[in-house]
Amino acid sequence: MYVVEDDVDIAHLVQHQLQQSGYQVRTFSSGSSVFSEAVKQQPILFMLDIMIPGINGFDLCKQIRANEVLAKTPIIFLTAKGNESDRLAGFQLGADDYITKPFSPRELVARVGAVLRGLHPSPPQTFSVGNIEIDPISMTVKVGGNPIAMTVREFRLLEYLSRNQGRVFTRGQLLDAVWSSGSYVTPRSIDVYVWRLREKIETQPEQPKYLKTVHGAGYRFDVPKPVK
Repeated sequence: MYVVEDDVDIAHLVQHQLQQSGYQVRTFSSGSSVFSEAVKQQPILFMLDIMIPGINGFDLCKQIRANEVLAKTPIIFLTAKGNESDRLAGFQLGADDYITKPFSPRELVARVGAVLRGLHPSPPQTFSVGNIEIDPISMTVKVGGNPIAMTVREFRLLEYLSRNQGRVFTRGQLLDAVWSSGSYVTPRSIDVYVWRLREKIETQPEQPKYLKTVHGAGYRFDVPKPVK
């Protein structure tokens, strides 16, 4: 696990707590060398501060999500930037969780565990909905036979909705189903994730065929009828 934190005391605290829970932890005081090191030795998770020397946490997150090898590695932001706009920006970039300082060390370990557990669900069969093929074992998605890159949370949200076709879910229900109880994700964050999924699976995201908005209620996954 890579922890990027320029405050020495916080870095030592996080490292100690995670190591006590059995994780191997490597700390970085700046963002400069993290990406190159991760390509050589992929961590199981990135924990990123945002305001760090060198490349900032947001830009580092972009680099990770754009890299074929690292794209699916979980990312948790641990930062003093607690405004809603900052949290939404983090999730828009592909973060799996967002923790604000000050934080509870025990809660931090619990939330790391929750994110990592999401990587290893029980292995159901590959299934298709419309022209979308979803493989829960490899956590891969193909649209029209073409592979689509997705983060862990994007995949989990798509899988949950597609397994419950035609059912309307409120934002709160989706939060409960896809995110752990300790994760700080607001209902508005669901809108961000749905928008990102539409960009990836819909031919015309502004006129979605699969991920439908039910005004005043939430979201529903539909499978369009084949054209005769």
